[in-house]
Amino acid sequence: MRILTRYILKEVLSHGLLGTGVFTFVIFMRELSRILELVVRNSAPVPSVAQIFFLILPQTFTFTIPMGVLVGILIGLSRMSADSEVTAMRAAGVGVGRILKIVAVFGIIAWLLALANNLLVAPRSAAALAEMQKSLAASQASFEVQPRVFYEDFKNSVVYVQDATTASGTAVWKKVFRAETGTPGLVKITLAEQAIVSGGQGGFRLHLVNGGVHEVNVNTPDQYSITTFAETDTVLTPPQIQKPVQDVVPVKQMPTSELLALARAPGKDQSRNYWIEFNTRLAFPSSCLVLVLIGIPLGLSSKKGGKGAGFVLTIILVFIYYFILSTGLSLAKSGKLSPVAGVWLANVVFTLVGFLLLWRVDKMPIELGFNQAFFSGIRGRMFNRFQKKDEWVAPRQRFFRQRFPLILDDYVLRSFLGNLTIILAGLVVLLLIFTFFELLSDFFRNKPGWLTLGSYLLNVSPAMLYQVTPLAVLLAVLVTLGQMQKSNELTAMKATGISIYRAIVPVLITAGVLAVGLFALEQSYLPYANKRQETLRNSIKGRPAQTYLRPDRKWISGQNNNIYYYEFHDPDRDVFGSISVFEFDPQTFQITRRIYAARAHWDEGLQQWVFSQGWQRTFRGAAFEDFHRFPVSTFAELNEPPVYFKKEVHQSSEMSYAELSAYIGELQQSGFDVVRLRVQLYKKLAYPLITIVMAVLAVPFALSAGRRGPLTGVAIALLIAVCYLITSGLFEAMGNINQLPPALAAWSPDAIFALAGAYMVLKTPS
Repeated sequence: MRILTRYILKEVLSHGLLGTGVFTFVIFMRELSRILELVVRNSAPVPSVAQIFFLILPQTFTFTIPMGVLVGILIGLSRMSADSEVTAMRAAGVGVGRILKIVAVFGIIAWLLALANNLLVAPRSAAALAEMQKSLAASQASFEVQPRVFYEDFKNSVVYVQDATTASGTAVWKKVFRAETGTPGLVKITLAEQAIVSGGQGGFRLHLVNGGVHEVNVNTPDQYSITTFAETDTVLTPPQIQKPVQDVVPVKQMPTSELLALARAPGKDQSRNYWIEFNTRLAFPSSCLVLVLIGIPLGLSSKKGGKGAGFVLTIILVFIYYFILSTGLSLAKSGKLSPVAGVWLANVVFTLVGFLLLWRVDKMPIELGFNQAFFSGIRGRMFNRFQKKDEWVAPRQRFFRQRFPLILDDYVLRSFLGNLTIILAGLVVLLLIFTFFELLSDFFRNKPGWLTLGSYLLNVSPAMLYQVTPLAVLLAVLVTLGQMQKSNELTAMKATGISIYRAIVPVLITAGVLAVGLFALEQSYLPYANKRQETLRNSIKGRPAQTYLRPDRKWISGQNNNIYYYEFHDPDRDVFGSISVFEFDPQTFQITRRIYAARAHWDEGLQQWVFSQGWQRTFRGAAFEDFHRFPVSTFAELNEPPVYFKKEVHQSSEMSYAELSAYIGELQQSGFDVVRLRVQLYKKLAYPLITIVMAVLAVPFALSAGRRGPLTGVAIALLIAVCYLITSGLFEAMGNINQLPPALAAWSPDAIFALAGAYMVLKTPS
């Protein structure tokens, strides 16, 4: 292999690997929280968690390998073109054809890897992942049950426990309340002092200790039975495994040979879907070769834009390619195009355009218009937009004290803000593209209208901005200080007596302002935007209109050791239908009284609930004490007002700090899960401050990696981001299950990374 071939391959390969890593990072982080939850709950063995981690990657590589090829070619060749290396090659007689042959080696290797992944690895990993999730489903449900929370995800059952612990990987519930409501009018209540939970086929087994079973039909309350037990076993069935489907395997999980056989089989109703999936497995890897054709001429033509032009072109081309691909897939699934034509539409279009651009760039260079003014000129226009060339500029005013701010501060700030603007815009656009293609199939199926899709992307943008700003600050500091270190500007600062600590002051002040801005955004506009985007997403997904009230919640814990159960609730008229009240002894957790009424309404004059056409029964342990019917009755101890039963079910992202704090106080009285909400409450304060921590943490890495080029800085940024997300997700998962106090779970990642950053900054030669 010649030196020139090695040099070009090294350039495109390094950028290609980095691009694949970035895209894989963005997609894979969505699954990280679920994996960390498995680790923290200890509800899955460590080998299974590691297996889940690796089984997700092949499905991610289906999309990210072709995208990495495009990134490598565009950014690598754009850098060489901007540094006039392509011009030198052409002067030495190296034409576009020679470059095409060299880069084609890179494309063919990526194509072979993607082909093996799509045809062999990804289907097997999808099938193995589905099987593993199915096997873990029962054990997962047992660990999902939280103390003093009604868990309604079991088949025809509601479970409520006073306390839940874990011993040697086994869940232990204390003071268990289980209600079975599968038969209309019949409510079977099982109480137990303790339940030991173990997994099993079709669900998981409860070994109940010291309890009893209350069984009655509310229409015939005279026939009431109580059965006590010292020990007994019962099975709870999660809904996701209650109806196993035989001989139906999703197309994503089928081996390629079986998929092809089913596609060729005559008379198959799903043959079109089989053909679409088979062609998709071939089309995705082939896009590596197609993107080589279109990436080379565009990369060679980005003479003035450099890597910035390559980055912008990557985003644009990825958007166009996957838009055409999704459109073709939708047309193929609807029968308007054949499976082959629909799936391969994007590759055909890009191949034709690629050959046209190759012919054009060989005859005459293509000017794309990405020049230095587009990228670095943003910094100048940001501060000088309204200043005329001949306008007299007043002497710059000093603030605070004589040595701050200096002209040097302006220079550092301009560079930092320019890089931050480009990086922040790129990350948000990248996330919007992923979101767009994630929803595109639902969009074509439900046809909500382009205005709805555009409104959703507009309303989800603030949340994306909120999420990626710390990462953007990290990257911007790495790039800014890395460039200054590479060009010896930091050395010049030190020579004039300005330390590194003093040079980064404007960056830290800006990071602080951004942190305050993120908190203000989260408190003011973001809750409204999140509510709006959730409504629009439901419309795009074809889901029924959602409300923020849950009038159909049938179980709720009262204020005085009682539990309410109802089959109907009209929150506008404050009326209940078929309502039952269970009163408990707080020490023994046994039912002391049970009240049933066909109807209950709130009387404003009495300020009480009026129960009609009902009965009540009192108990002394497992023995009956009293029973009587009533046409109309009131109970002074049942004093929860109507508003108590109108709890709003909000997401924490849809509320400000004050609203979430008040909401937690309300729900805590009603038996709802507030542990996760408390963690999110403290994260509303902790997350914006990570922006400052990332700025501090980036400084020593930028100085050490400055001379190795920006690629090293980006790789370091990704590594730091992965470490932070894993740490944050781990502590959050521990807080969610009460292994850590909520405040400690939310603030620990900030404290850990702040201490690490401060230590490394103080150890850096200033």
